This record gives sequence, C-alpha cells and structure tokens, in this order.
Amino acid sequence: MNIGQLSRLSGASARSIRHYEKAGLLVSSRRSNGYREFGPEAVLRVQHIARMIRLGFSLEEIATFSPCMFRSESAVICPDALAAHQEKLADIERQIAELESRRARLIETLSHAAPASIPWRRVASARRG
Repeated sequence: MNIGQLSRLSGASARSIRHYEKAGLLVSSRRSNGYREFGPEAVLRVQHIARMIRLGFSLEEIATFSPCMFRSESAVICPDALAAHQEKLADIERQIAELESRRARLIETLSHAAPASIPWRRVASARRG
C-alpha cells in the first residue's frame, strides 16, 4: 500500500508516517516510480507507535521496545516492555507532583500580593465596572 492508504487505514498523517520511517520504526520499500510501499503489517505498527507517543514515549524510547510490542492487535503491554511503562508512569507522577508544588507556591505568593496586583482580580473588576 502507498503512504496515503496507510495514512487512511492507520489514522496517522503521512507526515507522521514519514517521521516514523526516518526514525527507523517503520520500513518501506520503493516502487519503480519512487513511491513508498508498505506491507499490511504497517497499519498495526503505525497505530501502536501513535498510541505509545500518546502515552508519552519518545521515538527513541519506542525504538528500544521489544518487537513483541508490535505483534498484538490489542493494547496489552507485552511483558518485555512492562518496566518501561511503569517507569514512564512514575516519571509522569513526578512531573505532576512538581507542577502541583509550583502551583501551590504561586498561589501562596499571589495570596500575599496586594489585591490590585493580581491580574485576574483586575480583569474581574473591569468587567463589573
């Protein structure tokens, strides 16, 4: 199938597919006219790559996953990649904790500011006036 067909069947843009190929995550052959030719297995592979990106993995991280991650039609995590998923979850939880801490510090700082210096209070006052 050509890249347009793969795009339609997988739901990924042609640009993303070319990006995955350039990163070594997807393989194509070339037709005599120079167009890319993908096998039927590419649909599932592209869908898996896109799903992993939505989970927060980079292309470099995805490249290190075991081939078993691309064999199943389900979203089940293959045992070889379980640790990577658990590590990603821990990283996301650390990021959330850091953002919550920053938010709390900002709220504390704003609570000590003069009311006129708090931007959302000025906007609210202007709307009422």
